Amino acid sequence: MAEEQKVITIDDVEYTEDQLSDVAKHCINQINSLDGKIRGLELNIEQMQVGRAGYMEKLKAEIKEEE
Repeated sequence: MAEEQKVITIDDVEYTEDQLSDVAKHCINQINSLDGKIRGLELNIEQMQVGRAGYMEKLKAEIKEEE
């Protein structure tokens, strides 16, 4: 049974793994890794923004109580 080749599209051109050099494959792996890290950082930023908004609301409520 023949193994199916992965296909990657770059600038609207499709390439199979056997058409790519080892350097190109390495670049693809690095890009995929960086994409995952970017998604993780975006999640962290979202969590920090929500946390900051929560503390801002808590601060406003605290100031209102003191008045």
